Amino acid sequence: MAAYLIRRLIQAALILLGVSFVTFLLLYVLPADPVRQIAGRSATAETVENIRQQLGLDKPFFVQYARYLGALLQGDMGRSYLQKTEVAELILSRLPATLLLMLGAIICELILGLTMGIVAALWRGRALDQTLMVTSFVTVSAPQFVVSLLLLYVFAVKLGWFPIGGYGTFAHLVLPAVTLGILGSGWYSRMMRSSMIDVLRADYIRTARAKGLTRARIVLRHALPNAILPVIAMIGIDIGIFMGGIVVVESVFGWPGIGQLAWQAIQRVDIPIIMGVTLVSACAIVLGNLLADLIAPLIDPRIKLR
Repeated sequence: MAAYLIRRLIQAALILLGVSFVTFLLLYVLPADPVRQIAGRSATAETVENIRQQLGLDKPFFVQYARYLGALLQGDMGRSYLQKTEVAELILSRLPATLLLMLGAIICELILGLTMGIVAALWRGRALDQTLMVTSFVTVSAPQFVVSLLLLYVFAVKLGWFPIGGYGTFAHLVLPAVTLGILGSGWYSRMMRSSMIDVLRADYIRTARAKGLTRARIVLRHALPNAILPVIAMIGIDIGIFMGGIVVVESVFGWPGIGQLAWQAIQRVDIPIIMGVTLVSACAIVLGNLLADLIAPLIDPRIKLR
């Protein structure tokens, strides 16, 4: 176990290094000039050049990147160009909202996706199965802003069941979490259906049926624990996606998370914030996958870590 963890941590460090390099390079070659955003349109060329020198943006790419890595290794993620605040403080202030939304969204995804997948597998080839799979395809293909605005219009504007936006209560969490749950449930349902069908064909399932066990016991006790293993890996990936990739949903519902922070930084070309959010999201994906790999043997002892 110790050797496995060390090897995975080394791999994670290399992955994060690659992510930081690619992101920094893309921001370096970006046509937009962050100095112009800071100085304003009416700033003179001399003022712009002074700001560029103060921020170190007049240096070659590798010099800038080396400085950034050096500061990052010391726990310094930089300072926002426009907000004049440490990036780490900005991210930490938005982290509770993002984690709360992530938890709610994953719960909704699992409830919807696993239920649809199990039902579709048990009634494979029938009308119910086909209907659920078409529904999952629609949910996967639907744009985030369309589903967000539709739920917002129906349940907040027309019915008035939930607030239009904001953060602070359970009612504020429901619509954005359900939106993300609907959008992600299609992946889980299709994965769960395929996995469940394979498990239901296994010899030990036929043996359980021959012993006269009820269908519910066979599905819940014997089939589900084995069929759910591929879903665990998907949850690890989702953690990273929710940490930085739910920009649209957070913007529509006014949810003050990391995604909204990233969107504001992109609009203003605030490079330190963009780098910080990207690295935090990459860390979340790496740690989520590692956690999924560590949990899998606890569910199925036949799985060994190598």
